[in-house]
Amino acid sequence: MPLVYYLGLSAFMFTIGILAVVLRRNPLVVFMGLELMFNAANLAFVAFAAFHKVLDGEIFVFFVITTAAAEVAIGLALIVAIFRTKHSIDLDQMSQLKG
Repeated sequence: MPLVYYLGLSAFMFTIGILAVVLRRNPLVVFMGLELMFNAANLAFVAFAAFHKVLDGEIFVFFVITTAAAEVAIGLALIVAIFRTKHSIDLDQMSQLKG
């Protein structure tokens, strides 16, 4: 398959992730959008690595996946902690946590 197909799919996935982050107010949907953007970038890295026949892209993907897993673990822990105190996880009410 040509490289353009992989890059087109990656751009489509990234666009859906951006729309999920920008348009939704639920933190779980926002985290899913962020993960979709990470996976779109990973697909582009692997596609370019396979096209150029180097392993740099796959190695970078390993670190991105590790970072994304840590981000989700910390984010979900924060959501649970906020829900226990506020009994809501609406992002509009999160601005009350400032200062």
